[in-house]
Amino acid sequence: MISNPAQGLPFLPGNTFRDPTKSLYHRPQTLGYKNGYSLPRRPVVGIGRDPLIVNELTHTELDQLANQRPTLTYGQARPAPPQDFIPSHVAFDKKVLRFDGYFKQVISVSPGEEYRVRPVVFYYYLEDDSIAVVEPVVENSGIPQGKLIKRQQLPKNDQGEIYHWKDLNLGNDITVYGTTYRLTSCDNFTQEYLESEGVIVNDPEEMPCDPYSEGRVQPLRSYVTPSDFDRLKQFLTMDRKVLRFYALWDYSDSLYGETRPVIIQYYLMDNSVEIREVHEPNNGRDPFPVLLRRQRLPKHTHPCSASFPTCVMEISDQEVEEYYLPKDFKVGETMIVLGRHFFLYDCDEFTKNYYRDNFAESFTKVEVDKKDNNKVTKEIPPYNGFGSLEDSLQNCLSLIPQPPKKDFIKMLENDHKVLRYQARLDTQNVEDRQRIFVLSYFLSNDMISIFEPPVRNSGIIGGKFLEKTRIPKPGSTIDNPVYYGPADFAIGTTVEVFAHRFILTDADEYVKKFLEANSKIIPSEVLNSMRPNDSSATTS
Repeated sequence: MISNPAQGLPFLPGNTFRDPTKSLYHRPQTLGYKNGYSLPRRPVVGIGRDPLIVNELTHTELDQLANQRPTLTYGQARPAPPQDFIPSHVAFDKKVLRFDGYFKQVISVSPGEEYRVRPVVFYYYLEDDSIAVVEPVVENSGIPQGKLIKRQQLPKNDQGEIYHWKDLNLGNDITVYGTTYRLTSCDNFTQEYLESEGVIVNDPEEMPCDPYSEGRVQPLRSYVTPSDFDRLKQFLTMDRKVLRFYALWDYSDSLYGETRPVIIQYYLMDNSVEIREVHEPNNGRDPFPVLLRRQRLPKHTHPCSASFPTCVMEISDQEVEEYYLPKDFKVGETMIVLGRHFFLYDCDEFTKNYYRDNFAESFTKVEVDKKDNNKVTKEIPPYNGFGSLEDSLQNCLSLIPQPPKKDFIKMLENDHKVLRYQARLDTQNVEDRQRIFVLSYFLSNDMISIFEPPVRNSGIIGGKFLEKTRIPKPGSTIDNPVYYGPADFAIGTTVEVFAHRFILTDADEYVKKFLEANSKIIPSEVLNSMRPNDSSATTS
C-alpha cells in the first residue's frame, strides 16, 4: 500500500494517483482574504482538512514547466507573445550621469596669481546623449558662475563625432570649446551604470586646491589671556626713571657712511625706548634732536609671508614675539634696532646703580674713537698748462671756482714800485746780440714784463716783448714752481724766460736804492754786482 502518494509530485495531469483512503470528495476552501490579499488558511486543529501542498520547485524549473507543455495532451506549445517596444526617451527618462571635475583658468593680468581652479559638474542625459556643464555658485566670488554650457550634444572632434558616455571616466581630460576639463569623481548611480555596461571605473581623484582661495582664507581668531601684571604700579614706581646709554651708530659700510654719536634712553615706566642725536657745532646737519621717537622696540617678530609688503613699517602686537627689556642693554655690546647697529660704550651713574642693584652687573666705560679716521684725502690732479697755476687750482677746491686770493697789503705797499734792468739776448745770432731789452719787475705782484726800445733803421720792430707774468726758474717743477725775485737779479747773471736767455747788463738807480734798503734779504753777491766798480767792469 502506497502512503500519501501525492507528496512531492507536481500537480499536473498524469502525475497524480487516486487515494483509496479518501472518503470526502468536496473541494475545501484553502484561501482566505486579508486586507485585499489572498492568503492560505491555517488548518484548524480537530478538523480533518488537509493543508495546502506548497510547490517546492525553483523559479527556473517552474518557468521551464510553464513553457514546455506535454505535446500528447495539448499539442505543440505556443510561443510567448513579444514584449512591447519601449522608446529610449521613455526607458532613459530622468536618468542622468553626474561627474564632478574642474578646469584651470589662466590669470595673466594679476601679479599675485597664475591660475585659478574652478570646480564644475558634468550632467550627461542618457535619453539624448546631451551634456550640461554647471559651476557651483560661490557667494561673493565676483565671477559669473552657474551654467557654463547649456544642455547640448558636445562635439568631440572635427569629424562630427559627439561625446558619448563611453568617453567619460574618472581621470580623463575632456576638451570642450577650447577648455580642458578633468573628471575627478562621480555619484553611485553613475558608477553602477558604467559597471553594468562593462566599463571599468577608475579611482576617484582629489580636487586640487585653489591657491588664490587659500590665500583669502582668514586665520582662526586667537584669544590671549590678559596678563596680571600691574601696569599702574609700574607707572607709579618707575615714573621719571630713565636708563641712559651713550652709543655710536655705525653705518660706515654704506655709501657716504660714517659713525655718529647718539643717546639711547630707556623709560622704565612703560618699557619704551627713544634715540636722540648728539649734534656738534658746524656739523652741517639739520638740528633734529630725535632719531627714533619714543616707542616699544620689537626684538623678535613672526616671519612675514612672501606677499606681505615690505614698505609697511607698522607692526602690531600680534606680530611681535618679544620686546626689548633692560636685560638686553649691556655696555660694550652691539644691539640692532630696526636694522641699524648701535654700539653701547657708556652709561650714566643712575643706569650703573640700577644694573648693580637689579642684575648684579657693573658697567665700565669703553674707550672709543668718535672721530672718523678713514677720511679721504683730497688729491690735486697735475697742472695741465692751461691758465695760471693758481687759477686752475681753484677748479679742484670748489664746485664754483673762485678767483685766487691776492695779498692786498703787499699790493698797497708796493704799488707803482718797479725794478728796471737792462738786458741783452744770449744767442749765437750776431744780429740778436745787439738788441737791447728793458726787464721790469713789479714788486706788487712779482710779475715781469720785457720791453724792447725801437731802434731806427735796425730792421727790427720794437715794442712789447713779454706781457706781465710770473716767470718760473729753470729746474722747478710744474706743480710746485719757484719764481724769479729781486734776489735773483744780479748784474751779469742770465735769466731764462720761456726758452729765451737774457743777460742782465745794468739797472737803474731805484733798483740800487731798493737793494741797499733791503740788504737783509738780498744776497751780498747781488749787492756787490750793483756797485760802480763791479758794474763798470762788467760793462766793459
